[in-house]
Amino acid sequence: MPLIRLEKVSVAFGDKPLLEEVEFQIEPGERVALVGLNGAGKSTMLKVIGRQVIPDSGQLWQDPACRVADLPQAMPAADERAVRQVVTAGLSDIQKLRDAYDEQLAVGDMARLEELQHQIEALDGWHLEQRVERVLDRLGLPGDSPMSALSGGWRRRAALGAALVQEPDLLLLDEPTNHLDIETIEWLEQQLQVFRGGLLFISHDRALVDKLATRIVELDRGRLTSFPGNYSQYQQQKEKLLEEEATQNALFDKRLAEEETWIRQGIKARRTRNEGRVRALKAMRNERSERRTRQGKASFNMEEAQRSGKLVAELSGVSKAFQGKTLIRELDLLIQRGDRIGLIGPNGVGKSTLLNLVLGKLEPDSGNVRLGTKLEVAYFDQLRGQLDPEKSVLDNIAEGRESITINGRSRHLISYLSDFLFTPERARTPVKALSGGECNRVMLARLFSLPANVLVLDEPTNDLDIETLELLEEILLSFDGTILLVSHDRTFLDNVVTSTLAFEGDGQVNEYVGGYNDWLRQRPAPLAKEAAESAKAEKAKGEPKTAAKPANRSKKLSYKLQRELDELPGLIEQTEQAVAQLHETTAAADFYQQDHQQVADVLAELQQQEQALEQLMERWLELEAMQEG
Repeated sequence: MPLIRLEKVSVAFGDKPLLEEVEFQIEPGERVALVGLNGAGKSTMLKVIGRQVIPDSGQLWQDPACRVADLPQAMPAADERAVRQVVTAGLSDIQKLRDAYDEQLAVGDMARLEELQHQIEALDGWHLEQRVERVLDRLGLPGDSPMSALSGGWRRRAALGAALVQEPDLLLLDEPTNHLDIETIEWLEQQLQVFRGGLLFISHDRALVDKLATRIVELDRGRLTSFPGNYSQYQQQKEKLLEEEATQNALFDKRLAEEETWIRQGIKARRTRNEGRVRALKAMRNERSERRTRQGKASFNMEEAQRSGKLVAELSGVSKAFQGKTLIRELDLLIQRGDRIGLIGPNGVGKSTLLNLVLGKLEPDSGNVRLGTKLEVAYFDQLRGQLDPEKSVLDNIAEGRESITINGRSRHLISYLSDFLFTPERARTPVKALSGGECNRVMLARLFSLPANVLVLDEPTNDLDIETLELLEEILLSFDGTILLVSHDRTFLDNVVTSTLAFEGDGQVNEYVGGYNDWLRQRPAPLAKEAAESAKAEKAKGEPKTAAKPANRSKKLSYKLQRELDELPGLIEQTEQAVAQLHETTAAADFYQQDHQQVADVLAELQQQEQALEQLMERWLELEAMQEG
């Protein structure tokens, strides 16, 4: 039995239909990714399912036993509430019942007390505190810490805790990875993989969609299309579907043109025996007028400046600290023309600081920065500080101009902005009224209107839909200049950069060839131990701490420990194979169509194997450290 079902649901804002008689259902244990262009109506559909938006027509059916929880797109406030309070707020309905029960105890209304007791018992409300503590422990959350003391990633964890404490059968997530660093995104992936309920989520993070989704549902022109499998399989199926649609439309248009020619022949078309053909032509005209064309796809080029000198920047022994914390320690770095460099690391570690050092906006505490010649820099600011929110999109780009020259071709600004999906009316809208994705498109329009041979991009991918992300990748790959890119989008990094600067703690910045996954393969093994120790510290304290150095141990292991160390690589390999096989099983299109207990057993086995693998890795690192200490 499905958890929820949409039956011929329609929603429109003004004359723009977002959902048009859509049919949709989700089964227990399914992980469904909802994809589509910005503004297609994905968030509206989630709000319909969450009963925050009432559809114009159609019905929403929900299994009476199904509990629905959502992880909203907005980050929880950094206020003085304790984390425990935020998580407990997920059970506000139970808390209200218990408060009412306590009030009735003073009044002494036994009938009302009995009624409230039954309601609380039905919701397992007497164990509220235990449920909250279980979630705090599972997510490693510091229950007594104020939200104001936590980073954005930790506040997102608290919001997830408020959703999970409800023990939902269906979890709704709207862009859960926005503004999170890679480490937190991967943590979130792990939590969602072991979640046993149904999952319906919106995300433009292709790596996350590919890893989590068992089915892709695309919202396009008000209609839903379901594609079994992960994102990679969806791309192949979607390409084939678009080709078939274009072929069918071309055949229809050809037949319509033939009928239009026939009707213009005059009296022959109006003979009684041809009245049926005339009616069919009218029906074809109506069908063609009602055909909804696919929403425009962003299409833009950039203005390239003359080539810079071979040297772009050279950093020698550069160090920089803020408030007593060393962000960059004795960094030597050579950036040459044509380099495409990605910067990765947790939020607040110093990535933007390094960009500002390279741009000459900051002076190092020690060391030297030497810049090359003929540099024309275009800078994309993740905080969008270059935009005036009170001005329109057009005024933010125009700077007194009516036209713009892109690679020798003059274009009117309204025409130029249409490449970024801004209609003439939307181009005259104040920036403060735009969505996050639209603001990023304004930033890209501004960026690409400037002649540049060095692009500095600080989180350009936030809020962009997948198709625009892929187009941006193509443009950057064809750019002949130098690119410095900060991004938490792993797929984007893998597709664009040729080398990676990894911030690996204590001010150490190391360079690796390739993108994010290349860094994962090349990073030294001790980093895994430091990450494990850091995770334990975070769980205990609620905030990342510098991992303590392991105490010196004897270099010579005992016979028993040496034998254990020798056997561990084989055990790790076997467990990795078991985990990979279970992941393949759960990714099958029909996996969640099986008996619910079978699905639950496989997911439980996957969780056990992943925990066993983590324990084996930690033990191997521990013995290696003992041997080398």
